[in-house]
Amino acid sequence: MKIYNKIDLHMHTTVSDGTDTPAEIIGRVKDAGITLFSVTDHDAADGGAVIEKTLKKGDPAFIYGVEFSCRDEEGRYHILGYGYDPKADSVRELINTGHIHRMNKLKQRLEFLLEQYGFDFSDTDKKTLFSLDNPGKPHIANLMVKYGYAKSKEDAIENYINKHKSKEKYIRPEEAITAILDAGGIPVLAHPSYGRGDELIIGSDMDERLKKLIGFGLKGVEAFYSEFSPKLQAEILGFAEKYGLYVTAGSDYHGKNKLVLPGDTNLGGPDEYPGGLIRFLNDVTVLDPDKQK
Repeated sequence: MKIYNKIDLHMHTTVSDGTDTPAEIIGRVKDAGITLFSVTDHDAADGGAVIEKTLKKGDPAFIYGVEFSCRDEEGRYHILGYGYDPKADSVRELINTGHIHRMNKLKQRLEFLLEQYGFDFSDTDKKTLFSLDNPGKPHIANLMVKYGYAKSKEDAIENYINKHKSKEKYIRPEEAITAILDAGGIPVLAHPSYGRGDELIIGSDMDERLKKLIGFGLKGVEAFYSEFSPKLQAEILGFAEKYGLYVTAGSDYHGKNKLVLPGDTNLGGPDEYPGGLIRFLNDVTVLDPDKQK
């Protein structure tokens, strides 16, 4: 296995709700000293193709990624997919489904803000929102701050946007896991301890959740995460060892939309990599610019 001194496998670009373009994020990764990275845009994969074409010799190695926003009767889940075939129908079809759901959700949120608070935006700004690949809460929140409807992006999301309780359709976790597996990829549960909002899932609740997802085919957990305390990290690592799961590490970098830096994963150097992470790096498909070009 090639030694990667610093990795970050959870990052977002302008293809979803980040502020760096796919090409720009390569520079951010290099500046942070990251030697292996993945872009995991929400319900989108187009950024990966741009990155693959842009990478040149000497650049960091890259893993195709995606993050599906999922939900079922018991809660919400973010399922990461790694090393899949980006041309596979299973992933492409689910990405299209996720995009449709996301655009419907955008329409409902704008209607809610207008009806409940009288918050409206210009036709030009609304047209821009609907032209985005995958518009989300940050995009609406930034507009609210621009119009003076909220003091900050956080204020807009927590005190206004999150008040909307929609009944929109959603992708189920088993659908995401199956699509990733069918595309030859590795499905991983992102920031496992975090559910919706401030919800914290630990102990027996986390155990039951993992057993259910493993039954669907889940192969790994994101045990190293920018917002995890040492206690949460240790618990997820324990579950990974208990169930023989892969381990990944990600910052959840969103550029200016989140106070997280590239490479901020709480993971030490290669000598501290747990067995689950080493197995993941051995088994996942990695694009190495030094070998591809």
